[in-house]
Amino acid sequence: MNASADIALVLAVAVVMANLPFVNERIAVVGPRATGRKHWLVRLLELFVGCGLTLGLGMALESRLGQLHAQGWEFYAAMAFLFLTLAFPGFVWRYLTRQRG
Repeated sequence: MNASADIALVLAVAVVMANLPFVNERIAVVGPRATGRKHWLVRLLELFVGCGLTLGLGMALESRLGQLHAQGWEFYAAMAFLFLTLAFPGFVWRYLTRQRG
């Protein structure tokens, strides 16, 4: 893969991982099905874990291409807010639309 394919892969994984806590009722995607609805703190924890996994994938792909670049706190803050922005459609679907049944 080249660098642009790696970037597209990381962005696609970020979109999926950001929305995954909101579209399924299983704990940590593969765990047992939550009784009733999952608590919002569980969804938030899953969101942070997904952000960390996406960051890890990005770092692994970057190290495969060459040397890792040192990042300051600004990079991680921007990454977290980008991840929250990507999670917005799942949040709207889960909490702001009227669910039938």
